Amino acid sequence: MMGPAHPDGPEAVPENDRGIIPKAIRHIFAFIDEAEKETKFLVRCSYLEIYNEQVLDLLCNKKDSTALQLKEDPNKGTYVKGLTTVITKGTHETERALFAGLRNRKTGETAMNKDSSRSHSIFTIYVEQAMDEKTTGK
Repeated sequence: MMGPAHPDGPEAVPENDRGIIPKAIRHIFAFIDEAEKETKFLVRCSYLEIYNEQVLDLLCNKKDSTALQLKEDPNKGTYVKGLTTVITKGTHETERALFAGLRNRKTGETAMNKDSSRSHSIFTIYVEQAMDEKTTGK
């Protein structure tokens, strides 16, 4: 999903070696860059981890984040109450949030993998689009 780690950071990984998530981030912002000027975008991301049946916020600034609660709302659907969302303005900012969250994940060593994941995680990118009413005449 992520591609290989590089000691100089994600930017140093060749494009062909990047994982699905970094490629998806680049694809989203390439689309935004090519969109018509009157189209405005808001991009946010969140990153959560499910570990020992608890939902944890990987983008939270606190060292020991407390477990978050799943909630249901007739209008919003299922959501995680209190989950941090970060507004990002480009590929670099979004990847920085992704890799900051990765550093907060629970890992442990196994016989097969030095940094084996001990959890499931979900990185979500929210893209909102609006047309500028001044230029569309509506």
